[in-house]
Amino acid sequence: MAIFSERAIVLLFFLSSLIIHGSPKPDLFYSLCTENGNYEPNSTYQYNLNLLLTSLSSNAATLNGRKFHNQTAGQAPDMVYGLYLCRGDVTDAVCQNCVQTASQEILTKCPNRKEVISWYDQCMFRYSNRSIFSIMEERPSVTGSNELEMEDPDRFDQIVNETMVGMIEKATYNSSERDMFETGEAKFNASTKIYGLAQCTPDLSGSDCRRCLENIFSRIPNCCYGKQGARILGPSCNFRYEVYPFYGDFAAAAPLAPSPLSPPEGSKSDSTPSAFGEDSQSMDSTMDSLLFDLKTLRAATNNFSDANKIGEGGFGAVYKGLLSSGLEIAIKRLSRNSGQGTEEFKNEIALLAKLQHRNLVRLLGFCLEAKEKILVYEFVPNKSLDYFLFDTDKQSQLDWPTRHKIIVGIARGLLYLHEESRLKIIHRDLKASNILLDSKLNPKISDFGMARIFFMEQSQANTTRIVGTYGYMSPEYAMHGQFSVKSDVFSFGVLLLEILSGKKNSCFNNSECSQDLLSYAWRQWKDRTALELIDPIVGGEYSRSEVMRCIHIGLLCVQEDAADRPTMASVALMLNSYSVTLPLPSKPAFFLHSKKESNPSTSKSVSMSVDEGSITEVYPR
Repeated sequence: MAIFSERAIVLLFFLSSLIIHGSPKPDLFYSLCTENGNYEPNSTYQYNLNLLLTSLSSNAATLNGRKFHNQTAGQAPDMVYGLYLCRGDVTDAVCQNCVQTASQEILTKCPNRKEVISWYDQCMFRYSNRSIFSIMEERPSVTGSNELEMEDPDRFDQIVNETMVGMIEKATYNSSERDMFETGEAKFNASTKIYGLAQCTPDLSGSDCRRCLENIFSRIPNCCYGKQGARILGPSCNFRYEVYPFYGDFAAAAPLAPSPLSPPEGSKSDSTPSAFGEDSQSMDSTMDSLLFDLKTLRAATNNFSDANKIGEGGFGAVYKGLLSSGLEIAIKRLSRNSGQGTEEFKNEIALLAKLQHRNLVRLLGFCLEAKEKILVYEFVPNKSLDYFLFDTDKQSQLDWPTRHKIIVGIARGLLYLHEESRLKIIHRDLKASNILLDSKLNPKISDFGMARIFFMEQSQANTTRIVGTYGYMSPEYAMHGQFSVKSDVFSFGVLLLEILSGKKNSCFNNSECSQDLLSYAWRQWKDRTALELIDPIVGGEYSRSEVMRCIHIGLLCVQEDAADRPTMASVALMLNSYSVTLPLPSKPAFFLHSKKESNPSTSKSVSMSVDEGSITEVYPR
């Protein structure tokens, strides 16, 4: 690469400013200053960075239709990697203006940082001290959504989903001959159209582009359900949809309001030594705002009377309470022998306080007084899923649309825990009794006493103490103490099949429990009679294709090899899109053979401690 003199650098920046002068300034959506280290002023790295910015800006001035360019400057260990990507529909002049503006502004947005990404409406500009070329990266990412909501949000999201899936197909088809950019539109009603856009950096392979777009698009149900417009911007791919035309001849249309803007997902700024990404003083403020005094909770529950008790487990009792303001609350009073210490209890509170999602039960506060350890939650009126699912008198309230809604809601909540929250969380005890149902039978995942926080790069962990519930535990966890997001995926698969059948996995066939649900489901699948799995009480009022797809997904989730199981991002996409082809499942884990069979079971005889109590093991991310 040619080496520029300092005089050349000054001249090129001067010429760039002349080109930009008089053109509309590009709209900056977000600049992300990652925590990948700082460089010293007047250092070799800074000199190389200035060379790179000048060269990228100069390249943009002679586009000739090219909307993407990557380049390096300098030598290791001070080499700088940089690239820009203009939106596929903008003109060369608009692209040049955006790139040249970004190259000048990026140093003021994030001074002295070794890695920065800036997203404008018209382009993305990025540099780093590590190789970023031809590498698929979904994170860090930023999300923005329109404040306005659509009527009939379920139908709206379905049309958005179908439109985006179609664009992903087109953007990645014959990717070697295309620029990995696609737009599309669909009719919502007589007066409203949905407009969408999807794009990858062209240095990716077609399969990586598809995977990137599918993964970030699967986050839409968690961030932007029913919103009139949304976008998710990542380093390697991005998409956007609106109810007004915003690309092509309409590129100058009013930009999407970036409020509310989610915190950048997956940035190293989320991975500080603190377990919760904040300093201790900030966390203690957080804690004070959640504090309830014991007197208030005693008054709300009539001194924890049995008449107010709505549940009990190994951790202690749950009471319904009524505050003086009229707010109904659920109070989880941990027993003295629950095994959860004060520090672990505080960690659980700090963890739960950061989790905000419509499919997770919401923590309102806590009490740590007079040797009491109490958690205060929102009150969810319809108890837990098992209360309906396994009761012959109440099963009829769960018709197929309701069961499907519950399945999708649990998947969204679990995806949020694994990928969308500021913390990467493994629940470790997903089961029917830990799914609460609100007044409209929407599911809310509860009980995070056994949850574990993972580092961003961490894929699995080991423990010598197995905690969880038999029938929902993955084989690698039950046998070897290995757990990961795929352990939760296994539990979700079991739960999905239980929702379909109305039967418990651990005792499916009869009172002697001679057959487990997974074995039965697999046998019916192999015999092409999988629809026999559906709970008879549902009757014939269901979509055959929808049920078959759910059974298929459930079997994919409970495969014996954790590597074969899909991620929750893939599960969410498969549940919401019929154009996504599902792979064939392999044999599920833990075949429990009947007593008449003499052949050994594939499940090993292991010594395990199954603890229904509330144990929090928190590790910083």
